Amino acid sequence: MAKTTANISIDSDTKIKAQKLFANLGMDLSTAINIFLKQAIRVKGIPFEISCDVPNRTTMRTIRKAEEGKELHGPVNSAKELMEELDAED
Repeated sequence: MAKTTANISIDSDTKIKAQKLFANLGMDLSTAINIFLKQAIRVKGIPFEISCDVPNRTTMRTIRKAEEGKELHGPVNSAKELMEELDAED
């Protein structure tokens, strides 16, 4: 296939970081962009999930309680209990 040139605008810091990342993977930025485009064509869309950071139920419940002024002290009574809660498994 014939090659063509495409001009894109990206922030210089993003470009530098991406070039370093892709160099570590053994490719240049052009190759990485081509891989992305080919994958997008293959899946007929963006080849990865794009989403907003949506809080989970526990976080939303906590936010609501805080907005209502409820349970602002937390479920623990000491720093030791807090650390134990933070170390606890879900």
